[in-house]
Formats: sequence, C-alpha cells, structure tokens
Amino acid sequence: MTNTAAPVGASHTTCDVLVIGGGPAGSTAATLLAERGHRVTLLEKAHHPRFHIGESLLPANLPLLEKLGVADAVKAIGMEKWGAEFVSPWHAHQQRFEFADAWDKSMPMSYQVRRSEFDEILIRNAAAKNATVIEGCQVQDVAFLPAAQGAMVQARHDDGRVESWHTRFVLDASGRDTFLGTRLKAKQRNKKHNSTAIYAHFSGVQRNPGKSEGDISIFWFEHGWFWLIPLADGTTSVGAVTWPYYLKTRGKKPLDVFFKETIALCPPLAARLEPAKMESAADATGNFSYVCDRTYGDNYLLLGDAYTFIDPVFSSGVMLAMQSAFIGADTVDTCLRYPEQAAAALKKFDRSLRGAPKVFSWFIYRVTNPTMRDMFMTPRNVLRAKEAVLSVLAGDVFGKTPIWGSIRIFKTLYYLGSFMNLKRTIHARRMRKLNIRPVDDVTVAAR
Repeated sequence: MTNTAAPVGASHTTCDVLVIGGGPAGSTAATLLAERGHRVTLLEKAHHPRFHIGESLLPANLPLLEKLGVADAVKAIGMEKWGAEFVSPWHAHQQRFEFADAWDKSMPMSYQVRRSEFDEILIRNAAAKNATVIEGCQVQDVAFLPAAQGAMVQARHDDGRVESWHTRFVLDASGRDTFLGTRLKAKQRNKKHNSTAIYAHFSGVQRNPGKSEGDISIFWFEHGWFWLIPLADGTTSVGAVTWPYYLKTRGKKPLDVFFKETIALCPPLAARLEPAKMESAADATGNFSYVCDRTYGDNYLLLGDAYTFIDPVFSSGVMLAMQSAFIGADTVDTCLRYPEQAAAALKKFDRSLRGAPKVFSWFIYRVTNPTMRDMFMTPRNVLRAKEAVLSVLAGDVFGKTPIWGSIRIFKTLYYLGSFMNLKRTIHARRMRKLNIRPVDDVTVAAR
C-alpha cells in the first residue's frame, strides 16, 4: 500500500465506496450503501460459490437478514438451530442451552448454513441492489490521496487485466487476508489467545433427535475443543480448535490421518462419528487470533475479520462481520453526506467495533478454565445471570437488552469460584500461559 496517487492521466473508474472482499461483511455493507444511493464497487478475488468454514449463525443474525431482504432465501438453505450442546470429559452429563431461555425471548433460533450458499446469497443480493460486483478481481494496491481526498485502488482480474478505481471511501472486508491491516502494519497477534484449527465435512454423522437435531455441539478435550455443526443437506462440519503446540505434533503425518487421530482423543465425538464418512479432505489454519491496532483512518474502515478474528467457540464471526457492516454503512453514509459529523461518527464506529469482540473474548479466554467449565455445565440463573450469558451466546450484544448488570454478576461468581479453588486456578492459569505460547513453523497447508 502506498500514500501517493496513481499517475496523472491513468484511466480509472470512479465510485463513492470501494469494498474489498465479498464475504458477509463486504456484501452486507455494499448492499446497504447501494440502497442509500451511493455508487458502490465490490471487488472479490474468488468466484462465488466458494468454500468457507464458519457455518453457524446466531439468533442476532436473523434481524439483519430481514433488513437485507434475504431472510427467506437463507431459511431455504438453513438447518434450524435452537440451541447449543456442551460436552465435557470432566463431567458425567451433557448440558444443552436453548436460545429461547435468553433475556430477550424474541430471538429463539438461528440457522446452520453451508457458507458457499449463504455467502452467494449475500453477494448476489448486493448486485441486485445496484452495487457493482466484480468477482475474480484481486486488489493489489491502495494509494490514499492527500488531504483526505479518497484513494486510488488497483486490482488485477483473473485474465491479467489491471484496473484502477478512484473512490471516496474504502471498506476493507477482506477477512483474514486483512489487506489494509497488513499493509499498514496494524495487524498484531492476539497475545491473550492463540489457537489453530483442523476441519472437514462428514456424511452419516449421528445427530441429536427431534428439535435439537440442528444444534451445534461443543466438545472439550485435552488439547482444546471440537465443533460439530449439522447442515441441511445431511453433511456435518466437524473441526478441532487446538493449542498451537498440538498441531506441531503432527510431524509428517497426512492431515486426514492426524485429524482422525485427534477425533479419537474425544470418545463422545468419536462415537457420533463412528458411522460417518469424511467427504472433504481435512484442512487446517494457524495463527488463529489477531487484532488490528485501529478500526479506521482517513477514508477507510476495517470490517469484520479484517479488523479482528477471535476463537470461534461461540460462533460469533458472521454476526460480528454483518453487524460491523451495518454500523460501517451508517458511518460511511454520514462521512460522505455530512463531513462535519465525520469525526463523531468514526469515534462511534470505533467504540462499537472494539466493544463487541471484547464481550466474547472475556468468555473465550476462560472457556477452557475448569471454573468456567463448571459454570457452563451446572448453570444457575442467579439474578438472571444465565439469561444474560445466553443473550451473549445469541449475539445480543449490540442492542438495548439490559444484560450487563447480570453479566457482572456472572463474572463475580466466576472470580469467587476461582478463588475458592485457588490451587486449581493457579495451575490452570499456568497451563493456559504455556498453551497459548507461539510455536514457530507450524505446518498447516500440506495434506
């Protein structure tokens, strides 16, 4: 990325907003801004449909889908998800939570979706709402112009053509590519958390009966936790989120073999997968958690994973991406129409974008702690604490639901429980510090 303009006289197209990336954040922001009459260009390096992990939506996604006009289309491809199941090897029972028991009873369910289908619905909706959507076009450079006069963006098409755009505003929704964050050297490893993931799709997985068939199941095990996400077509997404040291133990084993050996370390999950067949090759990713040191700058915003990525244990990724796009669209609209209000709008955007991941992160950093496991496996609704936590799990962290007093009660109970088991707490803290240490040269690509 440079800070100089493209050569004078170079041919380019103009737009009000250029969006980098056609995932949930980018497609949502493009749709909303195009609906408000702005000239929007969305550049997506891949062609939809394309594979993406992260299939579990939260109840808080549903009102956003309604506002975008895609609720029926998503319902048609979705598996109904009414709750979440936690399975712990340190407890003799399983614990199921229903979203209907959260503080706000109006969001009782959500969906599991195949992301190739879900993301395509969103990007086609952006095009239908008059955003210019260009696939197979990868951004190569962004040059911000002097005096906050916008930016020149250069991208390369699949056929080798190079094209430039002069835009008033850039939205980085490039996901874990973190286009601007990387080039601005704003992206930082999250020192409070570090994990890796291995995942694949299976057929024939044993599912829960009745209404809970579509629930997400979370399995703790010695080296981290597993997800099990049932999809509407009979496929099930299964993944292991592990401490970095564990993936290092793979050595030269094929990733499929290593993944199956990892599953065998969790007997309750292995039992669900006993009749199953792996339908896709296992894949993996490392350096999971990061955050950028800024959310915006002159003429740009970072949305969704382009700003931060946190452990997916509570399925917050798509919801946070889409919410950031709604807030970001409001912010850009204000900046373009009412420049005198831009500074206040950008500060509000910054507070919102930083705040929600912190809510989830407090739980994520402690989810493998024995005190937190005990509280999840034996929940108590002291002063509505359980309802408040379920609201967080439902993604209800941006609205006006008055959960925060009860969340403080839950945190107080956690700290009291940790103090009462001080020896265990100290050991768990030492182990976590050891577990999240960076491990150099973790191989994740080879299969």
